[in-house]
Amino acid sequence: MNHNASRAAPPHRSRGIVLLCLAVLGVAGGAYVLRRPLMMSAPTCMAGRWHGCYDTFNGVVLMTLVAVPVSAVVAWALASRRRAADGPWACRKSLAEVGMVHGTVPFLWLTLMPGAAAGLVPGRLSLVPLRDLVTMGALGIIGNLLVFAALGFFAPMRFAALASVPRVLALGAGCSALVETAQYVFRLDRVSSVDDVLVNAVGAALAAVASRRWWRTTAHAPADRARPAPVTAA
Repeated sequence: MNHNASRAAPPHRSRGIVLLCLAVLGVAGGAYVLRRPLMMSAPTCMAGRWHGCYDTFNGVVLMTLVAVPVSAVVAWALASRRRAADGPWACRKSLAEVGMVHGTVPFLWLTLMPGAAAGLVPGRLSLVPLRDLVTMGALGIIGNLLVFAALGFFAPMRFAALASVPRVLALGAGCSALVETAQYVFRLDRVSSVDDVLVNAVGAALAAVASRRWWRTTAHAPADRARPAPVTAA
């Protein structure tokens, strides 16, 4: 009987519970801070009207918070389905997959939301590094840091190839460059800035550093478990 494996399972499970609790506390704290502006969009969103809900910051954030229980159920279902194959890593892998989608798609929606003169004015570029950074303000910088934070936090936990801070930094920069290019090509009445790419990438990297203790073990665990034991000479 492998006593080491039985002893290793509780720490993995407890870390997953801690991660889930931190996520719930973060969502609850954000909802409390933003409760007043979110409630302004609640009647429109609950009525199912597109205008005033999904085309506003408050509405998108509200629906993201409302969808948290749905995402939790999806993560639980995925973990239950793959528990036999992945063992103690099933919960963390499932949470990582759902977390990447739930935490990234709303920010992409907000970033690609058309401005008032979308389609009427040509695309604008800002290619001088750090020139726009001083005009963003604290709220703008925080928002840009969060765009790919969920991707940076969860992707290394799910994909072994991304279990590296420099790789997550490159992933965040590449995804952000695609978003800025889409803003310019589709003339969304937004400024495609190199500073946005830099801040988005840094946000993904910082999130990867925050989840490092989980992805350093999880990202390689299934491969290590599947690897055959070395043959020793008799």
